Amino acid sequence: MKILITNDDSISSEVLVPLAKWAKQFGEVTVVVPKHEQSGKSHCIEFRKSFEVKQVPFDDPDITAYTVDSSPADCVRFALEGMQITFDFVISGINRGLNLGVDVLYSGTLGAVFEAATFELPAVALSTESGGFGEAMEALDTIKDFFIRHNLMEKNSLYNINIPIHNKGIRITRMGKRYFIDKFLPQGNDMYLPTYKEIPTDSDDNSIDTNAILSEYISVTPLTLNRTNMTVFDELIKLNL
Repeated sequence: MKILITNDDSISSEVLVPLAKWAKQFGEVTVVVPKHEQSGKSHCIEFRKSFEVKQVPFDDPDITAYTVDSSPADCVRFALEGMQITFDFVISGINRGLNLGVDVLYSGTLGAVFEAATFELPAVALSTESGGFGEAMEALDTIKDFFIRHNLMEKNSLYNINIPIHNKGIRITRMGKRYFIDKFLPQGNDMYLPTYKEIPTDSDDNSIDTNAILSEYISVTPLTLNRTNMTVFDELIKLNL
């Protein structure tokens, strides 16, 4: 199996090397990550300007690594179409910070797996709380066993996984509402600094990703690339509209 690992935290991510070494148990690993941090870049791509791609040293002689001076989605695009390697699986992460609810639409980590999905490649996004890399790495074998035991990749090819620092187990979840609210702090000279804070949940339904995380469960959410509302489509198509 050929595995592509990417992220939105760049080649400097402290968890990149241990994640890549962990993934070697499944096959040949190639790392293609942004040169600089690309958090919040969503599924953006560059198609009008050239960008730099460089092979870089990596702390494992069996793993080849490259930096791309663009978005996580472009890392996947270049790996598949620029390097022309036939990968079998894509891992994006482990992200420093949770990716929950509709806020996944902003995530560069999720942008990478959505790009993989356009090539019909199975992919998972991994995220954890700030300061939770050690605990997230410790949880990976448990998550792997859960996926294998329940044949999750055969049921769906795209998953968003969030790992709290302390976890009581795994829950299958669906996307919740917004997890963060934006604040814009005036800096003077017509400048504003975007920042955010968490929105408290008002529900104990742990089938929702935001609630599951706050209840200290690992959240595993099956996703789809298709944004068609099939319920409405099926209703309208019967009217020959």
